[in-house]
Amino acid sequence: MLARITRHGAPLTVAAWLTLLWSFQGCAGRDLTIAESGDGGVPGAFVTDASDAGDGADAAPDARDLVTYCPSNKCPTGYTNCPASRFPCDVDLLTDRQNCGACGAACPVPTSTEFYECVGGHCVMQCSNSPKSLDCDGLADNGCETSPAEQTSCGACGIICTEDKPCINRASPAEDWGCGCKDGKTYCGICVDTRSSDDNCGACNNACPAGDLDPSLHMYLGCADNKCGSMKCEPDRANCDGDLDNGCETDLTLPENCGGCGNECPAGQSCRKDISSSVYTLRCMCPPGETFCGGSVYGWCRDTSSDTLNCGGCGITCDSVCANGMCRLDCGTGRANCNGNQSDACETNIDSDPNNCGGCGITCNAVAGQACVQGRCVVEPCDDTVDAGRGPQ
Repeated sequence: MLARITRHGAPLTVAAWLTLLWSFQGCAGRDLTIAESGDGGVPGAFVTDASDAGDGADAAPDARDLVTYCPSNKCPTGYTNCPASRFPCDVDLLTDRQNCGACGAACPVPTSTEFYECVGGHCVMQCSNSPKSLDCDGLADNGCETSPAEQTSCGACGIICTEDKPCINRASPAEDWGCGCKDGKTYCGICVDTRSSDDNCGACNNACPAGDLDPSLHMYLGCADNKCGSMKCEPDRANCDGDLDNGCETDLTLPENCGGCGNECPAGQSCRKDISSSVYTLRCMCPPGETFCGGSVYGWCRDTSSDTLNCGGCGITCDSVCANGMCRLDCGTGRANCNGNQSDACETNIDSDPNNCGGCGITCNAVAGQACVQGRCVVEPCDDTVDAGRGPQ
């Protein structure tokens, strides 16, 4: 329990910011701790109550139970300095792909079928999802050796297909490998519905002959119920009134019958072909707060207040994030733009930089060579001979 915090010599202010993130053994058997300075000051010494007796916030601690901490230049467990280090203790041997388990022990470079992550100081192979690959033999030497398109590993290891149901991608261009087509479809090089396919009517490669019809009727002779010669509507047309004399009179691209007879779009929405998936679908677009981006018919709805590809308007792209229709720089975890220069973006490593530890301008104790790890300045129990205000000498 934190009993009291001391300050030795301004500006070493370490008020209620103290959080013990972790402790670990090392440095001649003493604990190292990481502390955070909430006001941007230099972390100095502080005192904790080792007894954790807890007689209330106002209770005076027994001086014999107090532990005084000082700035430290020693690395926490798992962290170290490598030849290419820019800052003290800036290499995490447990997660760094270039220094996994030891300095210079780089994980293998990624390939088209696998990549490697450093987990617990060991390089762990992971198979790619685009394109999808599999590691079915469990041998790291040959990587992710198997394709999900194989007859003996269709979609996953151990799934074996038969000759009458070959391994096929049932959702091209997306990947959905399986044995044979889904129910209602027949494999004719691709999965088709032979009941209505004009090129595979009733059977594969049985194409229906073209027939002469009045173009104004928007109809043609094609396949229906596995038979050729049936009257069919042209794409995006429908016979909504049931009268064959006027053919397929209804335009399904209009808001009054969007994609189907009687499907009227709400006020303010238009009927467009949505291209966000592999199947173009006529539907009412766009809901309030979104903008239709695309051509006169094909396109998609986008929230231009937050879409990085359409920020503030269709086709306006952002390098980082879009907020309220404006592009702005957004640094990821452990990075910050401390110099205010947009050209070098997030140039500062606030996870390791002792001059910007956890945030721009937050400095660790430079005199003591205090390290910054995970955005926190490292401290350790003070030696009896150490001046708590100055740190180790």
